[in-house]
Amino acid sequence: MDTYDVIVIGSGPAGNAAAYGLKEQGKKVAIIESDLWGGTCPNRGCDPKKMLMSGVEVQKRVSTMIGKGFEQVPNINWEDLMAFKRSYTDHVPENTKTGLDEAEIDRYQGQAEFVDAHNIMVNDQTLAADQFLIATGQRPAVLQIDGSELLQSSTDFLALEHLPKRIAFIGAGYIAFELAVIANAAGSEVHIIHHNDRPLKEFDKELVDDLVKHLEADGIHFHFNINTKSVELAEPNYKIVGDSFELVTDMVIGATGRVPNVEGLHLDKAGVAFDKRGIQVDEHLQTTQATIFACGDVLAKSRPKLTPVAGFEANYVVKVMTQAGSTEKISYPLIPTIVFGDQRLARIGLSEKELADHAEKYHSQTIDLSSWYTYQRINDQGAAIKLVYDEQDQIVAITCLSQLADELINYLLLVLSKKMTHEEVADYIFAYPSPASDLSYFI
Repeated sequence: MDTYDVIVIGSGPAGNAAAYGLKEQGKKVAIIESDLWGGTCPNRGCDPKKMLMSGVEVQKRVSTMIGKGFEQVPNINWEDLMAFKRSYTDHVPENTKTGLDEAEIDRYQGQAEFVDAHNIMVNDQTLAADQFLIATGQRPAVLQIDGSELLQSSTDFLALEHLPKRIAFIGAGYIAFELAVIANAAGSEVHIIHHNDRPLKEFDKELVDDLVKHLEADGIHFHFNINTKSVELAEPNYKIVGDSFELVTDMVIGATGRVPNVEGLHLDKAGVAFDKRGIQVDEHLQTTQATIFACGDVLAKSRPKLTPVAGFEANYVVKVMTQAGSTEKISYPLIPTIVFGDQRLARIGLSEKELADHAEKYHSQTIDLSSWYTYQRINDQGAAIKLVYDEQDQIVAITCLSQLADELINYLLLVLSKKMTHEEVADYIFAYPSPASDLSYFI
């Protein structure tokens, strides 16, 4: 039986980063992967999605300049765009394995099953370790309705060889929005179906409503307050049925959230507590079993389940697992969240729930940025920013909607994290025109 100091379960961004970090600390490390080496993000998640989105950004950027030097909006060739995506994703598994081999981290392919707190089985082979790190991530949830077997997922969308003429998304979170933007730009008739009238509930409602109007003007159809009952096969199409609602389409994507990958691990045998939200950990990312830790999207946590957050947790947990007597609790910095598209929606600060629960403590202002030169020069007519203040007039949350929101939110992240004053920001000379050159007007 092979024995290790640490066995990492999951080779995604969190597990991979932790495995390398543990190896650098002199540990004998093994890593187990049941699916694609490299995990969801680079294979069938954020990275390939943004590869496809790059084509959308080019198209939409030209569309804002029609009549201003350009006469025609370019069409997206889906097959060529997918080939561009595959030029990256096709190499991820092998590159991941090669990197681990070169670092002398042992690899095992298969489903990991705990035997007890110190032993695990993979393909009928038992491995032992002093410590374990679970970083198995999440997968798309399946909506429990009649005909759920007809639903496809974001994974299926990102592997489409040919784009259907009509496509519907059930759910209105950031995954549905981003994939809908891609499909619409590539020529599909796109529908988003949601059970209430509050899409993207983690973001400011005012700017979400502006984003919805922008997407409707682009041709995306929204159907709110629809309780989807079933999906039926209507050869060669599919029919979505709800209360007083029917829609025939060529493809139905279920985008109703994600669930943690804990099935098959036999966590009960190792004394690890979990629920439908994920694995329970303390403020040191330690599970209910002292020798077993967890990080990344598999955690039951309130923090955003994002790749950079998983990497942050991986770096932290390496310190905890290798420094005897370490008592420093994990402390998360401000975390930006972004919905990508031609108009990007980005936010940092107190959550929308926190703001709503204590609304009497906060006030806000929304600034139309479309006439500011930074945005006027790219004809970004929908650009806006919303600043939320506490009772001491300190900024506690910011939401941006613009073509440059992802850049701007990162600058604002640094300013808020360092608690910089207007005078401190004004002391810097930034390249002009750019989102950074406008910072002193917000702070």
